[in-house]
Amino acid sequence: MELKTHITCRLVKSEDLNHHGTLFAGKTAMWFVESGFIAAASLTHPENIVCVNIHGMLFTRPVLSGQIIRFESKVVLAGKTRLVSYVRVMNNSSNEFCLDGFISFVHVDLKGKSLPHGIKIDPTVPEDIALQEKAKNLR
Repeated sequence: MELKTHITCRLVKSEDLNHHGTLFAGKTAMWFVESGFIAAASLTHPENIVCVNIHGMLFTRPVLSGQIIRFESKVVLAGKTRLVSYVRVMNNSSNEFCLDGFISFVHVDLKGKSLPHGIKIDPTVPEDIALQEKAKNLR
């Protein structure tokens, strides 16, 4: 099964910046989780998904005001109740890599108790297989 990639773009504005004039990590984390959530929620009901961990959101270059960044997210691992999304962020105009990482979600019932989701993820593309292997080693 080829994993579906979800694309979300954001315009970085002055209110999104930190005291250095670059994209604030807190704002990035909010967009990062939202992007991963969209991928996970596409496989089940959004009301059944809860974020439990952001793994390794690491910037490789600063993001400046006026830039448009592209969040590419996909679910790369499904456990019994867990879904792990991989999110990569690129500069939309230059296609330069900015950051990436994983996000773990838990599938829950309406009372917040973990609930098996029955989702199976079987990547076939080498890049997705490698991402799944990385996700399996997350703690």
